[in-house]
Amino acid sequence: MKNIVKIENLSYDYGDHRVLEDINLKVYEDDFLGIIGPNGGGKSTLLKLILGLLVPTQGKIYLFNKSPKEGREFVGYVPQYTLVDRNFPINVEQVVLSGRINHTDFLKRYSEKDRKISNKAMEIMGIQDLSKIQIGKLSGGQLQRVLIARALSTEPRLLLLDEPTSNIDVQAETDFYDFLHELSEKMAIILVTHDTGAISSHVKSIACINKTLHYHGEKNIPPKVFEKLYGCPIELIGHGIPHRVLKEHDD
Repeated sequence: MKNIVKIENLSYDYGDHRVLEDINLKVYEDDFLGIIGPNGGGKSTLLKLILGLLVPTQGKIYLFNKSPKEGREFVGYVPQYTLVDRNFPINVEQVVLSGRINHTDFLKRYSEKDRKISNKAMEIMGIQDLSKIQIGKLSGGQLQRVLIARALSTEPRLLLLDEPTSNIDVQAETDFYDFLHELSEKMAIILVTHDTGAISSHVKSIACINKTLHYHGEKNIPPKVFEKLYGCPIELIGHGIPHRVLKEHDD
């Protein structure tokens, strides 16, 4: 099986602060990888490094055996919900079509092929009826589907998602993960999330990141890894969807 992302001895500094240190990671073409860790642990930064939006302080990243800037033409990216300006005067169809911008001519005109691909992406996500609606009028779940449709319109071989369920309700979240599970049969997926319980039944592997890579492997993570990752004791409890809570511990 070919690896499509290869990270070697990666470190990244933001000013004087080291955000990521000595990360080594491979993602394969059939993988559905969940990346978890605490706030500020470097998860979103890692996605931006993979995309070539940031440059490593040390180490190398290969994306489809190319540099990130060269390889990202094969990548669809769904940013955090909070990065979207919902007041921007643009409708659903225009947002999805913007995923084809790198395929336009020198005048940035969309072709008939671009429009067919974008329409297909909207059909896959079930948002055709929303095509003329301004994005500020959408629910959280609807907007998330629009952003994924935009990513799918790039015809990606790898889909990157950054906290995609942070502003949708529980039922929409369940439907969303079911959809991602189906989509993972067609492309590789890397998903950044805090929701360790909800993703455990869908992803194929998990990476635990808090500055360094604490674990990369099967989705059944040993409790000791969680304790090291979050820096305090934990225990697993059952409450609907399995999740983890903190034990009593010293400050």
